[in-house]
Amino acid sequence: MRTKTSSTRRRNLKRLFRRAKGFVGGRRRLVRTVKETLLRAGVYTFRDRRVRKREIRRLWIVRISAAVRQRGMSYSRFIDGLNKAQIELDRKTLAEMAVTDPQAFDCVVEQAKAALRQPAAV
Repeated sequence: MRTKTSSTRRRNLKRLFRRAKGFVGGRRRLVRTVKETLLRAGVYTFRDRRVRKREIRRLWIVRISAAVRQRGMSYSRFIDGLNKAQIELDRKTLAEMAVTDPQAFDCVVEQAKAALRQPAAV
């Protein structure tokens, strides 16, 4: 007996077209173009999951830098001061603190400044 693939093919095409929802023109209607577009979209998605992490870290650094400059310091000197004071706060926490809790951030900045003033222990 001969097997037919119509129901299987229809199900696979429906799955493809469902994933292509929101695309424009032939990228939504033509099977070959839909496949190519979805493949390319998958590549972008994979790449941008990593790029997003970089961009968010850059945003944290910009926020910390702006907050530290208001307090008369540069970002690099601030980070150096934190390392010398052995304060292990990550950039996400520091950025959040700079925005939501400026008084606590002031204390951290003062500790970093104090650590920079200390003579280097040899």
